Amino acid sequence: MRRTKAMMMGELLEEFFSRPWVAAKVAEGRLPEVWRECVGDLAADMTTHFELRGRILNVRISSSVLRNELFLRRAELCEELNRRSKVPLVDQIIVK
Repeated sequence: MRRTKAMMMGELLEEFFSRPWVAAKVAEGRLPEVWRECVGDLAADMTTHFELRGRILNVRISSSVLRNELFLRRAELCEELNRRSKVPLVDQIIVK
């Protein structure tokens, strides 16, 4: 609470969500949605397991052809996920 300068609720929320640890948790919650944006609807529907542990993203894909394609694009996917999340969340992707 401040006595010298009143803050609007929007300013307070903006300040709260701009803190690095809060922004990281919000981005982590949005990661499945961002994954769908990056790989497309079909690949996201074939993703059977999706888990972020530390900064390593573990995904299981039901299609072997798609699994191979995503395996070859791991570095590109890491960069795209981090860019769209606006927070560096993923260092490595393990595709199974």
